[in-house]
Amino acid sequence: METGRLYAHSRSMASSNGKPKPCILAIDDEESFLSFLQELLECQGYRVIAASSGEEAIRIYAEKCQEIDMVLLDFVLPPVTGEFVFDELQRINPDVRVVLVTGYEKMVPFAMFQKGLVGSLKKPCSLGDLVQKVEEALSTLSVSPASPSPA
Repeated sequence: METGRLYAHSRSMASSNGKPKPCILAIDDEESFLSFLQELLECQGYRVIAASSGEEAIRIYAEKCQEIDMVLLDFVLPPVTGEFVFDELQRINPDVRVVLVTGYEKMVPFAMFQKGLVGSLKKPCSLGDLVQKVEEALSTLSVSPASPSPA
């Protein structure tokens, strides 16, 4: 598998109402699933930056975190784990919005939710479930565990 490959968006950065389209960093080591995910999200009007490894994703997020609104993260990203990538993204931005999208058979580590993981989806998931999770993540104001919860 080829790593270090960035799939940049080629669509306009603004929607018809003039507001910037939300930008999603999609991270998955399965190139076919990553391309499929990118295509689905772009058809829904999102800008997508895709990364095929954990290391690439961390580098991209460090460079572009100001324009990335949320992250879709696979759990198994050899040689690292999604949990490692999640921790690194949080070091860059404690309020990063992350949804785990994985075929991993075991339960998502509860510690990830305690640290601020917004949600998780099991592969394969429906387009409806994917869009719903993305919208939920985008509407989350702050996911930092240190942030006070709304009263």
